[in-house]
Amino acid sequence: MASQIALLRGINVGGKRKFPMARQRALMAELGFGRVTVHLQTGNIVFADPGTPPERTARTLEDHFAADLGFPVPVMVRTRDELAAVIEANPYPEAAAEPRTLHVVFLADVPADTAALDALDPAAYAPEEFRLVGREIFLRCPDGIGRSKLAAKVTNARLGVPATARNWNTVTKLMALADI
Repeated sequence: MASQIALLRGINVGGKRKFPMARQRALMAELGFGRVTVHLQTGNIVFADPGTPPERTARTLEDHFAADLGFPVPVMVRTRDELAAVIEANPYPEAAAEPRTLHVVFLADVPADTAALDALDPAAYAPEEFRLVGREIFLRCPDGIGRSKLAAKVTNARLGVPATARNWNTVTKLMALADI
């Protein structure tokens, strides 16, 4: 059986919106998901794919988590094959050798309006760069994301869809977990 990967946004950051890993596993079990693995505290859940479309799985998780926790938790879900396609689509393959410099912003859907991204002048942020590919934004920050001016612009772009970012190490680790 294949896997799905749930990417939760904005939990366990700065001591707020706490959602312990054990509780994540318990809620997934309550919903009947099997082979649940939670990776890191920041909301990365790999589980057996029940054959439900990822968008429906995301809504189910959002509803269940909000009811249990008392606050909304945006969730982006990708199938194992969709995550493999994200890795394959990486427009900065040279950055994979330095995974701390590469991030993927996962979007809930393809944005209908990309004006906020289109308005960014790439030359103003060089050597940093980004590229929107389908439902993901690839962000390359050679000096790290901590000092990046572009990262703040890209992750806060008003695209009209929920989004959450992961570094390349996490993306590839989730792929490995999905293949177990």
